[in-house]
Amino acid sequence: MDASETLELRCADAWRAVTEDKIGDWRLRAAGGFTGRANSALAVGDPGMPVPQALDRVREFARDQGIPPVVHTIVDSAAERAVAAAGWVPDTGHAAGHLVSVLLGPLGDGPCDGAEVLSRPTSAWWELTAGTTEPGPARRHVLTTGEIGYGVAQITGGAVRAAMTGDLLHISRLAVRPGHRRRGLAKALMAACGPWAAARGATRCVLQVAVDNAPALALYEALGFGEHHRYRYWVPACEDRSL
Repeated sequence: MDASETLELRCADAWRAVTEDKIGDWRLRAAGGFTGRANSALAVGDPGMPVPQALDRVREFARDQGIPPVVHTIVDSAAERAVAAAGWVPDTGHAAGHLVSVLLGPLGDGPCDGAEVLSRPTSAWWELTAGTTEPGPARRHVLTTGEIGYGVAQITGGAVRAAMTGDLLHISRLAVRPGHRRRGLAKALMAACGPWAAARGATRCVLQVAVDNAPALALYEALGFGEHHRYRYWVPACEDRSL
C-alpha cells in the first residue's frame, strides 16, 4: 500500500464504527448514520473481487444496516477510478462536505492557557462534540472507542477529541462556542493535546477537514499543517438515499 492508503487505515483505526465487516481489504462500516466516515465503505487496497461485484456487496451491507450505500475513496486512486467507472457519482449532497483534505502536522507544544485533556468526557464536552449531552450508543461508541483524550478549554468554551493511532495523534470534533471564539481556544486545545499524545508515543498529528471549511484550513495551516492527500465520498447514481 502507498502512504495515502496507510494513512487512511490509521485514521479509520482512530474512528471505529459500531459494525464493521470486510470485502478483501475494503472496510465496511456502519454506526447508525453518525458521520460519513463511520457509515461508508473504505475502498483502500484490494477487495478480492471485481469492483462492480464489491460495490454490490457494499449495497447489501448498507441495506442490512439501514444506511445509504456510500464509498470512501482516495482522490485519483485506482479504486476511485474503478468506482466511477462502475457508475457511482460524487456524493455532493453530503452535509459535511464530500471532498475532504487529510492534513499532517506537528504536535502542539505551545502555551495552552485554560485548556486540558481529560480522561473522561463531560456533559459539556458531549454537547460540543456530539451535539447532545445524552449521546446514544452509536455516538458513544465512535467517540470513545480507543485511547482517547477529551480536550476542554475555559470551562468548556471549546472541546476536541484526541485519539491515538500508532505514533499518530488523530484530532477530530474540534468545536468552540460562538461566544468564546477569537480568543485562541482552538489553538489552546491543539497545544494541550500535543503533550498528552507525546506522552503516549505520538510524533505527528493527523486530521481531516472538508475542503470548503476555509476557517479550519486557515487555522491548521497557521499551526504548521500541510495537505497529505484528499478523499471523497461516492454514491450510486440512482439510489434511494432517504434511509
